[in-house]
Amino acid sequence: MSVDGWHTLLVLGGIRSGKSEFAESLVADAPMVRYVATAPAGDPDDTEWATRLAAHRARRPGSWTTEETATDPGRLAEVITAAGPNDTLLVDDLGGWVTVLLDPAHQPADDTATVAELAAAVRASEARLVLVSPEVGLSLVPTTPLGRAFTDALGATNRAVADACDAVALVVAGQTAWLKPPAASLPTVPAHPPAAHAPTDAPAGARPAGAATAAATGGAGAATGATVGGGHPAGTVGAPPEPRHAAGGRGVDDVALPEVFTPAATPAPAGAPAGPAGAGDWAAPTMALPMIATGLVIQPGMELPMPDDYTGPQAVDRLATLDVPGAGLGVLEQVVGFAAATQGSANPRPWASVRVLLLHGDHEGGASAGAVAGESARRARQARAGRGALARLAAENGASLQVVEAPASAPFEDGPALTGEQVEAALRYGWRLAEQAADAGVQLLVLAACGAGAEAAAAAVLAATAGAEPPAVLGRVVNDQGEIDDNAWMVRCAAVRDALHRTRRSPREAKDILAELGGGDIATATGVLLGATARRVPVLLDGPVGTAAGMVSRDLAGQARHWCLLPDHGGRPGVRLAADVLGLTPLLDLRLDLGEGATALAALPLLRSALTLAASLPVHPSLGGADSEAPAGPADEPDFAEPEPAGPGPTTVGYDQPVSPGRRAD
Repeated sequence: MSVDGWHTLLVLGGIRSGKSEFAESLVADAPMVRYVATAPAGDPDDTEWATRLAAHRARRPGSWTTEETATDPGRLAEVITAAGPNDTLLVDDLGGWVTVLLDPAHQPADDTATVAELAAAVRASEARLVLVSPEVGLSLVPTTPLGRAFTDALGATNRAVADACDAVALVVAGQTAWLKPPAASLPTVPAHPPAAHAPTDAPAGARPAGAATAAATGGAGAATGATVGGGHPAGTVGAPPEPRHAAGGRGVDDVALPEVFTPAATPAPAGAPAGPAGAGDWAAPTMALPMIATGLVIQPGMELPMPDDYTGPQAVDRLATLDVPGAGLGVLEQVVGFAAATQGSANPRPWASVRVLLLHGDHEGGASAGAVAGESARRARQARAGRGALARLAAENGASLQVVEAPASAPFEDGPALTGEQVEAALRYGWRLAEQAADAGVQLLVLAACGAGAEAAAAAVLAATAGAEPPAVLGRVVNDQGEIDDNAWMVRCAAVRDALHRTRRSPREAKDILAELGGGDIATATGVLLGATARRVPVLLDGPVGTAAGMVSRDLAGQARHWCLLPDHGGRPGVRLAADVLGLTPLLDLRLDLGEGATALAALPLLRSALTLAASLPVHPSLGGADSEAPAGPADEPDFAEPEPAGPGPTTVGYDQPVSPGRRAD
């Protein structure tokens, strides 16, 4: 499992330790990297040095650009200072920079001031920055004045830069140890008691340096930038930080996200006075979606991480060896495979920390025909108060809940549902919501929605992305008395038909579909899926808004659908079609209709049970596992004692076949 929580990182290591390869792997998935070369050209007759430089150049992808700073030691600080939040810099290495700094051509100079300027530039950098430097603190004191001057200067530089960086790693013989872990590794107060099965190789979430500490209830933390995948070299110890996408920068904006609440398992009855904050008080206002320019750029074709290709099948194969009396977990094997791939472990653990994101955004016009005015807003208020099906199920699952206000969508039969600027802001905002959850240690997100007209908007998105006929993917309309309203259904179908006719010559790019048809809730949900993918957080989809967002996310980052799980189709035709296109097989057929997100929470205990069994059951004794029914005894003693041989000959008698470990011979 990999972690994040840094944007400036110092990689230390000795000669041929693998420090440069490790640093390069951290930014390998960024679309553009500026490689800052600090080493001087050296003696033209030194072929060995030239060979080393050539090897470094050969490893760099063609999309990287190279900038030389060997002529001026002050140039490095200038390059770092000038880099913006969308830039990714790799500086290799500070040993070459110190060599230039001590060059007689640059003397006399205030070396201490130059090192301080570099550290200040690193500390204030908005770019994704990785610096490589030789570690000289473990070597002997050089016997020459020049050698001592170099080690002293490089040691002072390493200390200053390490203090300025968010994280410091030491690479020894290709193995990575974290001297200054990312902020994610620091202990925090969890929203729920930590599970005994929490992974030991890395924390579940990450918090960037300088971010405000989240409250014990999972309160809003500072936003981090866009992350992308990219593991670490085989053999590294611990979990290296993931590289951030070059478009991500350090953060999205400084506007506070909606508050996160953890409902009590037994909420107070309606009308009871509210308790103190943090003890079941859900009445605090939810922030509206901010519409401001940010540094995050979400664009088609982003390279985000994929789940592990190998651990999923390994986990499913392992199920066949468990000591169970029947045939196994049936269709729930998919849950085990999904959890294994997203956790990167062949023995996945149940999700301990779960957050529900309830998106509230109404659609005006014919899309909301038959909906009771103000009903969706009442549902959102109800959730904030800890009442209603969604909040009660969240409480039973120990999940936190965050109510998110998406912008209202204009009638799409008459014109675009959102402006292009609103779509960009909604995508970034959804990304931030996912990042906030990851920073708080959330291991699973549940997407929920309660907007009027959301199902019609999802049907329009499906029609535009999958070529579906609106009547075939638009579910029946049920009024507040529980009766089917065919007239309202026909109005919704007509609105979707008119919207598709209006946009028949419009581009079918992801952002165009969100602007013309999707609206605020689906755009925000799409951003959540992308942000969760970037931070390797799996998502439970449940309903038309989540699956429509999954359809749109394919064009922005095809990896997103692989981090989604669909517990149930809910009997909705649009969800069935989207699941088929996305390759998501619904696990159950409960046909619950308690609102989007509630079915996923109702199924969550069953999914957790499957993971608990897969993680805790032993291997069957016939396959080498311990027999749980065998009498307790010393672990190093067998269940049986063989007779001593009467004389020379084989040491075992009376057995034609070897006895399986842990099973008594008959």
